[in-house]
Amino acid sequence: MAAPAVTKQAGAPAPAAAREPGPVARLRSAAATPPGRLRAAGAVLAALILLFGTVAVWQSAHRSRAAGQVVSASGPLSQDAAEIHRRLADADATAAAGFLLAGNEPAEVRARYQDDLATAARLLAEAAGRSGGSAESQRALAELNQQLPRYAGLVETARAVDRQGLPLGGAYLRYASELMQGTVLPQAQRLADAESARLHTDHLNAGAVPWTTLALGVLALAALVRYQVLLFRRTNRVFNLGLLGSSLAVLTALLWLMTGTVTAYSDLAASHAYGTRPLQDLNEVRIAALQAHTAENLDLVARGASDKYTKQWDSLVATLGADVRTIGSVSGLAVGAEPDPAAVGPLTEAERAFRQWQDRHKDAAAKNSAGDYEAALQRTLTAGGTDTADAAFRAADGKWAAAAQVEQDAFAREAGGVDGVLAGQAVAAGVLTVLGAAAALRGIGRRLAEYR
Repeated sequence: MAAPAVTKQAGAPAPAAAREPGPVARLRSAAATPPGRLRAAGAVLAALILLFGTVAVWQSAHRSRAAGQVVSASGPLSQDAAEIHRRLADADATAAAGFLLAGNEPAEVRARYQDDLATAARLLAEAAGRSGGSAESQRALAELNQQLPRYAGLVETARAVDRQGLPLGGAYLRYASELMQGTVLPQAQRLADAESARLHTDHLNAGAVPWTTLALGVLALAALVRYQVLLFRRTNRVFNLGLLGSSLAVLTALLWLMTGTVTAYSDLAASHAYGTRPLQDLNEVRIAALQAHTAENLDLVARGASDKYTKQWDSLVATLGADVRTIGSVSGLAVGAEPDPAAVGPLTEAERAFRQWQDRHKDAAAKNSAGDYEAALQRTLTAGGTDTADAAFRAADGKWAAAAQVEQDAFAREAGGVDGVLAGQAVAAGVLTVLGAAAALRGIGRRLAEYR
């Protein structure tokens, strides 16, 4: 009896040996062959090189923008904020001087006061447009814009009342100065601090070491060298021109990045040592000196009614003496560098004038304590006087201003161009890594051609 025929059921799965392999299986099978391994290695090497280039371009461009901000935005804004502070302090001192001179007030004293207020108002408007939305800066600017007209109005009221021969003029002036010292100048200091912090942040960002970029570059170079060693062991060929060119491109990009980073860091450090740091010290000294000068004048306006301004003078000058000596010794210095003669000369003369100012003030204060108010006034402030305390103060302030200009020029000289160095670094890194990736693929392609 014949065996029953086996009938194949419809829809039954085909045996495993007869099934076509899937995409993953085919990929695994291809990767297990020498050509497959070459293609995989080429893809990995090219991807690693391009990742290095992408991160290098991004970090270099970011640092270039920060360096540009140092020169074109945060640096000027920081100095403008300090100038606002100084101008307001000078306006307060000049207003008191004009009040003391009364009918003998020279036109240049009045013009100086008006110029101080006008310059401060202009810089406030410019700062409001360029502050970058900093909350601290905006709050300080809003308060300054509100209080400055109020201060100016009080000063004008004091002048008008004094011209009428009424004793309340001095009270109005002292009230105006209290507004300036207690409200306006602290807000100006907050603005200066906020802008200085912004400048410091831009300095740090521009001078940061791109560790991620350097690590990726070293990794890509190591992978290229390692794979060339493997090829040498397998093929006994010393050089693969494509991979060798790729290694040279990555090495050049790495060296370019390291050189640019060191150059940028060095220039930015010099701009801080020669410019930012001494400028901040000089601004602090000049503002404190102006406040001491205001206290000196207001003590005469008060005519012995209070010892408040005498105490203010003593406190400010005690600190100023040490600060004046300090900036004379460190301004313009960098690590291992000699003092900048262009800055040290004016600072030495300013210190000499500062000591002369103190001596003349002591002489005037002694006369005032003895009841000789007119002699004290003549020793402190006279129209066109050259041997007064005011003249010595102006001489010191003028020399500090000259030193500040030297430091400002040094800042611009050292920080200028750093953004261009970093931008060029970004372009070079992008071009070199693209060439490196292409060369790596070309080198792998030559090896693949041997299997055809």
